[in-house]
Amino acid sequence: MIKIVYDIQVYRDNLEYIIKKDDLVVELGCHVGNSTRIIAEKALNGKVIAIDNSPEATEAMQSVRDNYSNVQFIKADVRLHETLEKVYKYIGECDVLSVDLGGGYHPDTTFKVYFIWSSTLKPKKTIIRNRGLLDFVSSSVVDEDIKSSEGWLESSGDAGIPPRLKEFKLWSNKL
Repeated sequence: MIKIVYDIQVYRDNLEYIIKKDDLVVELGCHVGNSTRIIAEKALNGKVIAIDNSPEATEAMQSVRDNYSNVQFIKADVRLHETLEKVYKYIGECDVLSVDLGGGYHPDTTFKVYFIWSSTLKPKKTIIRNRGLLDFVSSSVVDEDIKSSEGWLESSGDAGIPPRLKEFKLWSNKL
């Protein structure tokens, strides 16, 4: 299941709905941890890997970690292969992938990050908060029926990182 939303409250309501108590959740773009708290409450017996590179994140996420032992914060850029490799070596796969990289901005980057992380971690469920992607999906008319039932695009198989993504030249498909 892949869910795309834009409104922050709709995003957080969906987090409450899709996350189960034993889930391993990877949150890309945790910022100051407001959504992380919801995820941590829902996945009380699971684990939350929250990742963000913003300057505000480090101190704010320390407070979240102080209150939730199931949260691990990684200060890193989710666009870099080293970040994905570190997480992959630590967990291998996840139950839920939560992506909020600015909400309304950069649908191209958001989709590329989602595609690469989900192709590697193979989540059962994904939720993405991005206005541009939601607008694209909601405005689309398709003539073909290609569907994925998991939180990653099974129709893409294990193709790895497309070699022509020049802005992700640091990525590799070795995972």
